[in-house]
Amino acid sequence: MTMLDLAPGTITNRTEMKSRFGGGIQGGIQTPANGETVLAYSDPSQGVKYGYTFDGYVDDEHGLVFHYTGEGVYGDQKMTDGNKALLDSVDDGRVVMLFVAASKKGTPGGVKQRFVGQAFVDPVLPYVERWAPDHNGDMRRVFVFRLRPMEGVTWVLKPNDAQPPATVNQVVDLPSSPKPSTPAPKVKKTGAKDKATEKHATATTVARIAAGEREVVRREGTLVTAFEEHLTAAGHQFKSFQITIEGEAGSLIPDLYDITDNVLYEAKGNATRSAVRMAIGQLLDYRRHVPGRETLRVAVLLPSAPTPDVQQLLVEEGIGLVYQDEHGFVGWPLP
Repeated sequence: MTMLDLAPGTITNRTEMKSRFGGGIQGGIQTPANGETVLAYSDPSQGVKYGYTFDGYVDDEHGLVFHYTGEGVYGDQKMTDGNKALLDSVDDGRVVMLFVAASKKGTPGGVKQRFVGQAFVDPVLPYVERWAPDHNGDMRRVFVFRLRPMEGVTWVLKPNDAQPPATVNQVVDLPSSPKPSTPAPKVKKTGAKDKATEKHATATTVARIAAGEREVVRREGTLVTAFEEHLTAAGHQFKSFQITIEGEAGSLIPDLYDITDNVLYEAKGNATRSAVRMAIGQLLDYRRHVPGRETLRVAVLLPSAPTPDVQQLLVEEGIGLVYQDEHGFVGWPLP
């Protein structure tokens, strides 16, 4: 049986999938020895015991995306073993097969699994870092992978597969700001005589994602890291926040909060008008939820100077501007 013979919506279990594809029956991520697949099992009802509250699908500007929390129930998750296999699946030519639990634990014969469909890890933003309690209740970093449907595949999803909304308003202090993930490596070229048709689909889908967007994500992370090093050298302390809003799925995470100067920064990977306008909107939204908003200052962090008119826009909105040049960070510290 090949992965193409398994139709989305099929009800199965881990034991049957092991017999057909290989791998194990324990753990959320399985990497069969055939080298063609990664099996990703999601069970939000069990995952919540380990702080896995991020699983589920949402729609974003690019379409459907399934958020999938990585492996590791104690302490910060590591990009090793199953997590690394999932991250590297595109480069390794493996297709992700996504399953969602379709029965409760204790079901005779094992928990039933619904095959959602073939997937691939988003090459623009493969994963984000979030904070959640581990099995002991201690806060730690987790990886939330972003999976998208393979081209030509229609996922079979149920309403309760959606990422659940938060039940309370909450602001959690983060010891440092999460960084955008490193984009997935470039896809290896697939020859016309490749045996596995599924690998063609992987390469084709990823090739249609613009490389420019990946570069913007990388530049933003590099910029934030450089600014953190600048603040550290100046003796400043900084952190970030993870904000959840009652009734909404997902989290809001500002790029950086300078504790010493009481400034909240939103970074962008380029200095275009559209990027700055997005940063303005994000800062105004974040400011509504961050403690001490009455005295909080906000600023945009950019890799270069925006146009004079965009700079004037920031002045009129009362938002600071810091940008990087060959000498350091212009505009820092804020007046």
